[in-house]
Amino acid sequence: MPSVELTAGTVEYEDTGGDGPVVVLMHGLGMDGSFYRNVVPALRYRCRVIVPVLPLGAHRTPMRRDADLTPRGIGRLQVEFLDALDLREVTLVGNDSGLFLFAAALRPERIARLVVSSCELFENFPPGLPGRSISLAAKVPGGLWLVAQGLRLRFVRRQPTALGLMSIRPIPDEITDRWFEGLVTRSEIRRDLAMYLRSTRRGDMMAAAEGLRGFARPVLVLWAKEDRVMPPAHGRRLVELLPDARLVEIEDSRTFIPEDQPVAFARAVNAFIG
Repeated sequence: MPSVELTAGTVEYEDTGGDGPVVVLMHGLGMDGSFYRNVVPALRYRCRVIVPVLPLGAHRTPMRRDADLTPRGIGRLQVEFLDALDLREVTLVGNDSGLFLFAAALRPERIARLVVSSCELFENFPPGLPGRSISLAAKVPGGLWLVAQGLRLRFVRRQPTALGLMSIRPIPDEITDRWFEGLVTRSEIRRDLAMYLRSTRRGDMMAAAEGLRGFARPVLVLWAKEDRVMPPAHGRRLVELLPDARLVEIEDSRTFIPEDQPVAFARAVNAFIG
């Protein structure tokens, strides 16, 4: 897997190559680029697809001890990633984590289109029961270590405080094994995640949304109709906020649309790119 050296540390990424439109897929908390494993094949036949591994708990290379891993800091890391690879006319896509919204507002000249898909938004931060649970654990001494040890057990991962509310269909165990390996076994990965979680503030995603008010690029808002963590009303509210946005609601899915409805997700993104 290729990597790039950024201010915060080394970031690995998948790059399908090719000369088509550039699509950058940003994942959420406690996962890596394999979150989009069922979407990339449907996009790569006409697009160059790039999926960075963000320092949100499933990364394999720890960040520097002085790295800025606040929500805005990770937004700046995403901007730096786009700059380092000199990516232009990007279709920037995010699901679950809303941190990519900071990147879109900071570097709109690199963005051709934005896809906002069932993610943290407005006052829903940390999001729902899973977000509040892990954020609270990170603020208690030893709490994140206890959470990580619980995640060794596959049935624990399926509980509402973990991944149980995030998708209708169960995520394969071999995928969640991969996601949680570093968190379970490596103190440096837990340190990075704790730095992020302890820095979050309720107003962060309000600021991210406000930063998009002047975003004059086309925006596709993809929201899961049965989402139980990211309120569907927030998708509609975002469309009203942005000058060039439209909403597509996805049936039979919760937050993790690339898990529940990867075909519908890829079809919507491909149609948006046109």
